[in-house]
Amino acid sequence: MNISEETFIANLGIHIRQLREKKGMSQQDLADDCGMTQNQVGRIERSEINTTVKTLVKIANALDIEPKELFDFSLK
Repeated sequence: MNISEETFIANLGIHIRQLREKKGMSQQDLADDCGMTQNQVGRIERSEINTTVKTLVKIANALDIEPKELFDFSLK
């Protein structure tokens, strides 16, 4: 199955937001744990930016999950 880069990034952002909310974290909490700004977290969740693998690893660590779990979502 082929998926556009934009669709994948959008689904990734939605999934990160869902994981963050499931942990009871605000965007600011996640940003603080990752050494980022709240604005950057928001832009990732809204798929306004294509983030780096390094940032995704920071996000996974802050969410206390394996990095591969960030990509375990249904494509919509």
